[in-house]
Amino acid sequence: MTQEPQIGAHNVAEVEVDERRLLKTMHWWDGFVIGLANPGFLLAGLAGSVDTLGPKWAAAIWFASAFLGALQAYIYAEPAAMFPDKSGGLSMYAKEGWRRYFSLAGPIATFGYWFAWSSVLAIYGGIIGTLLIARFDASHLTDVTHVLFVDVTWPRAIGAVCILACFFFNVRGMRPAVWFSYVTGAMMVIPLAALAIIPFLTGDVTNHAVGGDFIAASVKYYGDTPTTFNQIALGIVWFWVIGWSTYGAEACTTFAPEYHDPKDDTRWAIISTGGLLTVLALLLPITIVGVMGTDAIFNDTTYIAYLTTALDKTVGSFLGGVFVVFISAGLLLSMNTATMDGSRALYGMAKEGLTIRQLERLNSHHVPGRAMALDMVLNLCLLFFAPSLLFILVAGNVGYVLSHVFALSGVLLLRKDRANWPRPFRLASGWIAVAWAALLINIIGTIFGVIWMKYTGYLVKGTDVTGYLTPALITGFAALAVGVIGYVIGQIQHNRPVRLTDPSEESPSAEVYALVGASSSG
Repeated sequence: MTQEPQIGAHNVAEVEVDERRLLKTMHWWDGFVIGLANPGFLLAGLAGSVDTLGPKWAAAIWFASAFLGALQAYIYAEPAAMFPDKSGGLSMYAKEGWRRYFSLAGPIATFGYWFAWSSVLAIYGGIIGTLLIARFDASHLTDVTHVLFVDVTWPRAIGAVCILACFFFNVRGMRPAVWFSYVTGAMMVIPLAALAIIPFLTGDVTNHAVGGDFIAASVKYYGDTPTTFNQIALGIVWFWVIGWSTYGAEACTTFAPEYHDPKDDTRWAIISTGGLLTVLALLLPITIVGVMGTDAIFNDTTYIAYLTTALDKTVGSFLGGVFVVFISAGLLLSMNTATMDGSRALYGMAKEGLTIRQLERLNSHHVPGRAMALDMVLNLCLLFFAPSLLFILVAGNVGYVLSHVFALSGVLLLRKDRANWPRPFRLASGWIAVAWAALLINIIGTIFGVIWMKYTGYLVKGTDVTGYLTPALITGFAALAVGVIGYVIGQIQHNRPVRLTDPSEESPSAEVYALVGASSSG
């Protein structure tokens, strides 16, 4: 008799955990605010692209890449509405499209996508620390304290605090995370708008020429003959690596299950985010170079501290210091979005049984707390042990662009294999041609990016331009291997056979029928 209440209580507790769902607390403008993290991504690769390509080609490639990113993000609005009950964003669309042909596509896309988004925390935590120290106490920028076997610098210490702060805000639930995004997003927009617009109003954009072309010289620097092919290869590689910074509008689809209206909220979040990112990708390379010149950017070995000078020249020393704080807050938004996005990708796949089931639980605030904790630990390790922040970026980009390859092809396969599924939002036929074009561009970019990765300039070790090439490739492909291992373990945990194809096909959910105004029984 004494055991029955205990058993009943235990069962009730389990039911409560099993019935936890991601809450529908967001509108499209919430998705846009979260997407304001993406303009911050422009700052990570801007200096390297200008140094390598020259300002005119950097601006052209940034714009083209951001435009493509906005188009392919809009393509994902169709599967987002097809699966309004499934979290995970584009990695989920890769899984659904490829499942009957290659079941590993889903976990490979998920972990490639997750590693790229998750590592944003380490990259931008370090950048925030570098910006603040460079602006307010540059004499301590290179200080190093040895703690056990770890080299602790001020940028790393500040970065670690930022990583912990993002974990704290996100693990407490969606609304605190969104309000945090509103505050930091507003702070990000002000200095970026100043950098993008004020130089045109004052005429400072003409202080320095922006027509330089460094492509041939860069090919020679990397030890190759500047043939037409090699110069084109360098441009393609940079288009590929810039995708890490410009494709981010797709993150709006990850939150589709949390929008009040997954059909329209997802679309408008993508449109607004992708549009803003495309405009800034065109303007910022021109205005920053026009104000500062290429020499100031080239001489900045941190690849980011030059922004403090650009702000001082644009708005004056006092406001420049204020805006450095604002940009740092905006980069914290990038980290916050990465925590939200990457953790939901892992949760969505765990819920589908495609990775370890320990990640499929939501905490009491209805967010994937375990996946967030994994993000936090990974990024603290990357922050203190990776050879450089840009090394992390280029290693993560291998899986990130590959995840788009699987997702875009997944959308096309869904059109073929599930032609009769309800589609609350259906792309016009012209968008299918766009999907094919985007798929081809990303395949070519991935091939060139992996083979000619040294052209990014992110792997230099001393005087060796390929010094960190092998570790970067190992890191990038190891993330994909972890996805495969997680899939095998997840299948075993769910008592399923490990198969390379999964011919089973679920029925459309009741929620998708509700979105098209029909009954699932009809």
